Parts: sequence; C-alpha cells; structure tokens
Amino acid sequence: MEKIFKANKFIQKNKGKVNQKYRLNYHLMGEYGWINDPNGFIQLGGEYHLFYQHNPYEPVWGGMHWGHAVSKDLIKWSYLPIALAPDSPYDQDGCFSGSALEIKNRLYLMYTGFVFTGPNQEKDYRQTQCLAYSEDSRVFKKFKTNPVIGIDLIPDGASKRDFRDPKLIQHGVYYYAFIGSKDRLGNGQVLLYKTKDLLNWQYVSVAAKSDGQMGNTWECPDFFHLGNYDYLLVSPQFMRVQGNDFQNLHSSLYLVGQMNFKNGKFNAIKFYPLDYGFDFYAPQTLLDKQGRRILIAWMNMWDTAETTEKLGHNWAGAMTLPREIISKKGRLYFKPVREIKKYRQERFALRNFTFYGEKVLETKGDCYELQVSFIARDAKEFGIKLRVSTKEETVISYNRTEQVLKFNRDQSGLGPQGERKTKISPINGKLKLRIFVDKSAIEIFINEGEKVMTGRIYPEQDATGIQLFANGECIVESLEKWDLKMTD
Repeated sequence: MEKIFKANKFIQKNKGKVNQKYRLNYHLMGEYGWINDPNGFIQLGGEYHLFYQHNPYEPVWGGMHWGHAVSKDLIKWSYLPIALAPDSPYDQDGCFSGSALEIKNRLYLMYTGFVFTGPNQEKDYRQTQCLAYSEDSRVFKKFKTNPVIGIDLIPDGASKRDFRDPKLIQHGVYYYAFIGSKDRLGNGQVLLYKTKDLLNWQYVSVAAKSDGQMGNTWECPDFFHLGNYDYLLVSPQFMRVQGNDFQNLHSSLYLVGQMNFKNGKFNAIKFYPLDYGFDFYAPQTLLDKQGRRILIAWMNMWDTAETTEKLGHNWAGAMTLPREIISKKGRLYFKPVREIKKYRQERFALRNFTFYGEKVLETKGDCYELQVSFIARDAKEFGIKLRVSTKEETVISYNRTEQVLKFNRDQSGLGPQGERKTKISPINGKLKLRIFVDKSAIEIFINEGEKVMTGRIYPEQDATGIQLFANGECIVESLEKWDLKMTD
C-alpha cells in the first residue's frame, strides 16, 4: 500500500500544475500524468466504475498503476484513490490491463502483472494474470497466491511473453478469462481459460485466431452476446491497411459469430473496424442495470506524438464518450449514452435551407454537440468545418459520387495531422451527422451510429467558428447545436 499512498500524495500535490488549455470538459482524463487503456469497466449499485492504465508521475507511458474514477451518469466522473500499484514481485514493473467482476458483493479485479526479466526491455519480460479484490470497491487487496494464471498455463505454440489483458465473464457454473496473445509466427489470437473459484484456472483453447491478415498480438479482448450473435472485440497490433480501413498503427475490431463454450471456440463469420478515425484503442464494455451494452475506449493512439506532453502540460490521454452498442443484423451501431443530453444548454437551430459555397453559422464554440442532416441535391461535395479561425479548421466532407466521408485535421492546429476516409451511403437521400466537440477531441457519429470517426485535435483558443460548405446546391434539412456544460 506504500506505493499507492505515495502516488496519491504526489497527484494531490501536483494536480494544480496541469495546464487546462486542452483539457476536456465531458470526457474522462487522469488528474495528472498519463492514462491509456480503460480497465475494470463495471456498474455497482448506483455507480459506474472505470479503472485505467495510469502513470501518476509523468505524462508518458511507464510504471503502470490502475487509476480509478466513478460516475452516476457515465459523463461526470469523480476521482478515487489509485486502486493498484506495481508493488509485488509478480507485477513490480506494471499492473497492466484487465477487467472486473462482482461476485457476492465483492469486487474482483483481474489484471496482468508485468516484470522485466533482462536488460533488453523489448524482449526480456514476463506477463502473468493476477487477482485483487475489494469489500468496499475503494481499497483493494492482492491475493497472496498471485499469479493465478502463470507461464506454466500458456499452451505450446503461444507466445510465452505476450500474454495479457484478461477479460472476465461468467457463463454457467464457470468463470472464463479471454486473454490476449499471439502464436510463434506472430499471428494474433485469444486464449480461453476457465475456473469455478477464480483462483484455480485451467487452459481451455485458442478461442480465436488471426488468418494472417489481422495483425500481431491481439490486445484487450472483450466478449459479449447481443441480439442473435456473439461478439469478440480485439485490438490487433500492426494490423494491415485494408483500403480506407485500419489506417492507424494499431487497430480495434469486432468479430461477429457464435461462441461455443463446450469446445472453447469462437466461430467467426466476419469482422469490422470499431472506429474509422485516428484515435481509438483498447475498448472495453459493460452491461448495465438498464440492459445496455456500453463501450468506452482510449481516445489516443500509440506512437503518435502526445501534444500535451510535448507542451509540458503535465497530462496525456483521455477516454471516448461512452457509447451504447446496438446490434442490427450482426453489425454493431453506436450511439452516445443518452445521459449526455442533460448537459445541453443554449440551443441553436436551423431548418430547411438551401446554400451554395460557404455559410458561416451564427454560433460558435469549443465544447458542444451538433446534429445536422444534409440532402446533397446537385452538390458533388459538401460538409462542415469545425474549430475555425483565420488559420485553422477541422474539415468533415462528403463526396457524393464516391460516397466517401472524410475527416481531415491537416489544419487543425498543433499535433498530428492527416485524413481518414470511410465509405458510407445516404439513408433515403440524407447524410446525418451527430458530432461531439470537446476542446481537443472530435467524435463523429454517422447515419445513426452506423460508423464513428474519432480524433484528437489541438487548435488555438480563438478557433471557435463553424461553417457549412457545398460545391453546388445543398439542403440542410435540420441543424441543431447545444453547448455542453458540466453542471451540478
């Protein structure tokens, strides 16, 4: 507990040194330092809990702890003391990602213990699965028998090093853990384990595996049943580019199929990207008491320059807006959790107007929700520009001939640039966008959540304008904007 006390004391002493310029208003970040993967996403009683990979001392990856926050509505979060710190022989170099499960009023956390085993930190390391519990969901104790799944339970043919990120579920009389892995040829895979008591585990199978086109190590698996299908979420490292898809260094996707727990095999039919933008990784889901399957992910990307770290702002990393998942004929659709609506203020609305060229809207901002429905008419290209100033703009455009939506941040200010594209067809002649802007983040929900594009941007504070544009005649059937403000 000494390392937890030390980290909490450091955060409280130094959190006032965080520069607020690019801090988000309605997305979760760390109080100080670095965060990445969401962990242990769960609802207990009237609270949602989210843990996260956390370096409490610097805005760079390293020495992973588990940060901890709670919320009653998935939007407004309160920080709790750090839950786990790397303070034991089996996790001395990091408490890596994992998940949570409530059993008989106890909250269990299963995570990966990380240890360097030699001088080459790229190759000399060990990863095992460990367990902690809490009676009050605040203070956690690690089991003395850790690790509960050791190297000896890794099957032949699987990497003895890359073995991480357990997702705990209950099915029938067993508890199962889906664990990220790769084989000796570097193909990503998920290993399946089972137990009746969380302490004594047995290996079951390779539940799912890459066909050679789906990246290296599969990280952060997640599993759930929704509608008529089972879904397995994974985040493959070094996924190959496939047309406009999987353009980032690492990716996140979902496999659609059926899980056979008798033989431990996930029979996949197809797979699809989870997000089509720049900054989305390591998603985790929960089933809440309202019956909603909700997803949240890390809203950054590996090996991308961390602008706030470079600027000396003393923080890096954030989570996406929590998204409710809807299953439609095997495809997943996503919509922001409805709780966000209670933070709407100062509505701006336009209806049924035709425009050509550029139209500057008589509203602006850097923290808002915007919904717009376009009808192209004869416009070959149309769209919207956000965070506009004389020097900066973030452009969302649609090419009617190619039926391609583009998200361009080449002139979005500081930070990484580039463009992401995705194929999307109008619905009954209409393109509908629901866009969330939050200081240094943009999330674009397309056609009722058929696809989502997520990205971080770092414009100057005067870049608050909003403009429509069209190459030809275009109709805006409706446009609504609300400022989003965190109120008590």
